[in-house]
Amino acid sequence: MADLKVETISKLAQWRIENFGAATTYKRSDPFKIGIWNWHLSVEKNRYIYIRLFPEPSRVSKEQPPVARFVLRVSTSGSNRRPYISPIHERLLRTSDDFVWPVETTFQGRFVIDVEFLDLKICPINGGEGNSITLNDGRMQHPATQNTLRCLSRMLDESIHADVTINTADGTLQAHKAILSASSPVFHSMFLHNLKEKESSTVDMEDMSQESGMALISYLYGKINQEDFWNHRLALLGAANKYDIVELKDACEESLLEDINSGNVLERLQEAWLYELDKLKKGCLTYLFDFGKIYDVRDEMSTFFRHTDRELVVEMFQEVLTVWKPA
Repeated sequence: MADLKVETISKLAQWRIENFGAATTYKRSDPFKIGIWNWHLSVEKNRYIYIRLFPEPSRVSKEQPPVARFVLRVSTSGSNRRPYISPIHERLLRTSDDFVWPVETTFQGRFVIDVEFLDLKICPINGGEGNSITLNDGRMQHPATQNTLRCLSRMLDESIHADVTINTADGTLQAHKAILSASSPVFHSMFLHNLKEKESSTVDMEDMSQESGMALISYLYGKINQEDFWNHRLALLGAANKYDIVELKDACEESLLEDINSGNVLERLQEAWLYELDKLKKGCLTYLFDFGKIYDVRDEMSTFFRHTDRELVVEMFQEVLTVWKPA
């Protein structure tokens, strides 16, 4: 059935229930994937409405059960869009009995259930604190051998035969022209032609902090960890665009898509427009209009429109016309 499908973007899942009639007492959604798990939502009507969130029974959910921190929201159709919002929950979820949210009202007809995952961890088998899966996925691992990575890491950490100095906004870094040139056509051009970088063996990155600059250099040497990448990804995006590092730019775009929320979606939309990130731009517009989150940021919209590009405003208006359905 059409109203059993759950749409997802980033860490947001949205279940649009088209018909929850007087005779309907229970519905369960089709499975939807967030993180490494398939999930279900269910809604049950008794005295109140009871909403459950649980992982689909599988080998993954049994061997790597999720610890989820999330918030639920229920919105009814019509002009009054005041939602019912749950507290922030953090639960180990194994079965449908592990979490239920009673909503002290009853719905009929159309309504929408949103679940926004604020964090997802794998429950450690031997106890202890689990790690967020976004810090655990290993996507930044360089495809070289471990021995080569250790050698590159030593070259950077110990400045072995370093031959270029990088000046950041608050400090300097040492690196190697060959590594920079192999990673970026812009760096390659700097050191190939008779430019000041070649003559002085220095590169000015005064638009980056020393920490962000180190994150960039660590990426080029294949030794960046996911947490540093996550913390500096906006600065890395700007550097990837400036120095034409395509793989880094793509990695930043994918990462910024992962945690779109109402607090950052307008900033992400601006970044997507500035750096021509079509996938991120589409994700932000989908989040705002297809998922109805434009209502959550209406207080920020006037400031956003004053500072954003007119062409982006036109594109947003076109998106409104695409998703708008007259009553």
